[in-house]
Amino acid sequence: MARSSADDMELRRACEAAIEGKQKVVLSIRVAKSRGVWGKAGKLGRHMAKPRVLAITTKSKGQRTKAFLRVLKYSSGGVLEPAKIYKLKHLSKVEVIQNDPSGCTFMLGFDNLRSQSVAPPQWTMRNKDDRNRLLLCILNMCKEILGRLPKTVGIDIVEMALWAKENTPAVTNQVSTQNGPATSLVTQNDSQVTVERDLVSQAEEEDMEALLGIYVMGIGEAEAFSERLKRELLALEAANVHALLENESIIEEVLQGLETASICVHDMDEWLGIFNVKLRHMREDIKSVKEKRAEFILLKCTFVRRASEFLRNYFPSLVDLMINDKSYFSQRGLVKRPDHAELRCKCRTYARLLQHIKSLDKNCLGPLRKAYCHSFNLLLRREVREFANELRASTKASRNPNLWLEGPTASSQTANNADTSTSEAYSKMLTVFIPLFVDESSFFVHFMCFEVSTFAPPDAPSVDRTASNGNCTNEENLSKMNAHGNDVKPSNNPAELAMLNECLRELLDGTQEDFYSVVDWACKIDPMCCISMHGITERYLSGQKADAAGFVRLLLDDLETRISVHFSRFVDDACYQIERHERNVRPMGVVPYIPRFASLATRMEQYIQGQSRDLVDQAYTKIVSIMFVTLERIAQTDPKYSDIVLLENYAAFQNSLYDLANAVPTLAKFYHQASESYEQACLRHINMVIYIHFEKLFQFARRIEELTFTIPSEEIPFQVGMSKVDLRKTLKSSLSGLDKAIGAMYRKLQKNLTSEELLPSLWDKCKNEFLDKYGSFLQLVAKIYPNETIPTASEMRELLASM
Repeated sequence: MARSSADDMELRRACEAAIEGKQKVVLSIRVAKSRGVWGKAGKLGRHMAKPRVLAITTKSKGQRTKAFLRVLKYSSGGVLEPAKIYKLKHLSKVEVIQNDPSGCTFMLGFDNLRSQSVAPPQWTMRNKDDRNRLLLCILNMCKEILGRLPKTVGIDIVEMALWAKENTPAVTNQVSTQNGPATSLVTQNDSQVTVERDLVSQAEEEDMEALLGIYVMGIGEAEAFSERLKRELLALEAANVHALLENESIIEEVLQGLETASICVHDMDEWLGIFNVKLRHMREDIKSVKEKRAEFILLKCTFVRRASEFLRNYFPSLVDLMINDKSYFSQRGLVKRPDHAELRCKCRTYARLLQHIKSLDKNCLGPLRKAYCHSFNLLLRREVREFANELRASTKASRNPNLWLEGPTASSQTANNADTSTSEAYSKMLTVFIPLFVDESSFFVHFMCFEVSTFAPPDAPSVDRTASNGNCTNEENLSKMNAHGNDVKPSNNPAELAMLNECLRELLDGTQEDFYSVVDWACKIDPMCCISMHGITERYLSGQKADAAGFVRLLLDDLETRISVHFSRFVDDACYQIERHERNVRPMGVVPYIPRFASLATRMEQYIQGQSRDLVDQAYTKIVSIMFVTLERIAQTDPKYSDIVLLENYAAFQNSLYDLANAVPTLAKFYHQASESYEQACLRHINMVIYIHFEKLFQFARRIEELTFTIPSEEIPFQVGMSKVDLRKTLKSSLSGLDKAIGAMYRKLQKNLTSEELLPSLWDKCKNEFLDKYGSFLQLVAKIYPNETIPTASEMRELLASM
């Protein structure tokens, strides 16, 4: 027989070199690798076989030993290199392929593979001896190290044991090598175990041979074998009867046990009969729990239907009685506050009925809530409409001009006496109906059995803040209990809150139109009453933030937005009037909108209430910014008089807003801005007047300053046009007839100035500016022309003071 590759020491050394000596090689053998499927082995040779080397290796760590199956492949240079490694502890199955007649092909199954659907590799050996040697080595490793054997398919264990027994001498001859164990049958360690002892022991094998030797089957002759079986059967039966006769006491015990069991069975039968009667009675009772339940359900449905129908008809009839009573609503000359105390007291009579309906059928509450909202919505809309109409008719308000910044200047009486009748009417509207709406919302929540905690604070006051009927006090608390008298623990269920908000919208929707009409009416009469109405709305809105009447908050938000829109429109109109003034005015004197704005601001301050300060400040910012921008444009239409126009108008702005600027920070900011612009315009105009009459003098000073940056000071007198003679000529032409020049300068300031009250301060600024410039000229002359004699600053100051 050809020498097996398992005995190839060169192959083993190559395997050890491939794994770099990290593990001990127990067995190495050449195989051919192909692909297959468990239980469905395909035709051999379907896939091209690849040469591989399988190596059984071990690794010791302390007292523990781990076994591995390594797959090595040949590189392009014919050198072995590791391909895959399997842990033998995961080996679960060894299957020999039945389609291979030689029996040399097998598959190894591992339970830790990621995908069991992938076809496992098939390993083909050269002969059965190599196959048996490898498989026996694997089985031995599993038995010795893991203490268990994998499942085997297609392998005869007895045949393997016999093969191992026959090949044991050959295996043991190869064990004593210098490089460790050479096969998988025997390993040189302290526990030298053989496959025969693991699979079939020597003693078991001898017993099997002896048994087979003493028992002659004789199955060659069918008749003789049949006769022998009959004789043996009769002998066994006779032996059984004899055994029974010898054990009479045992039989008696068995009979007694059977009798006892019979008695128990009889008792059990009686018990079962009793239980059957009881169960029959129970079935009859259950049938009767069902009939009664069906009857009760019918009664419940009938009660809920009739009670719901009664309440759906009751709510409209109750409201119709009040709507048909004209004395209940506001009439000509009489603004009447709505009173729902009696209405709520009548409704509370059926609060317990609603709670019973809810406990019986919660779905019936939806139509009842809608019927209530629809009926009471008609009443509330009628009350609001009649109240608003009579409120507008009874309010006597003088119409104020919308064009505050255009036309004749408003009189001081108009500016100082604000007519607040329209805003008072609006405030009365909110004072009457906002609390009414909140009360109606709270009453609706409790009356219609909504379980929301927002409407039931621990220290919440009574639902009806105006009720005085003592008969309704106890009924009022019914809303906080269920139909059985137990306290209801409210919760903030999102679905419940959404349903509540929808019902409140149906209850109060449409009333906002009359609030809008009152706002529009008030803004049309006096746009500036928007300021006070905005503050009133803010006050009510801040007071409702902790309340859960969602529609009321939305109504107040809408009113505030509508008022802000009206006021913004008024501010935009004012800005348009200012911008239009730019095209219609001649750039001289104070523009009309400066003093008119002072009257407008005074009037606006009288309307401020609460948090409307921001609204007014925003209006100030927009209007004044447009005023200043327009003023600059007007001034630029004639550059000759631009500074005069600016200083006069900025001065007028400061004079008209002096008192308000001390009290209003926003106007104080614009006051300071106007002051700075006034000073700049004054300085430009004064410099222009000074240079007209003393141009040569200060032009000579300017040339001196320019030359000091380029040449030394002592060389300046030697420059062209800068000699002492030139200086004397300049002084003679500029300072001779000085009193006349100063007088002309004064007349120049006075000539185009329309505001005479500004002339004294403007002349003082002009003299101071002239003295500053003249003082600077004297310093330059003293530095460059030290020996020249010219009038001093004191002499010039005395001259100006005397004029």
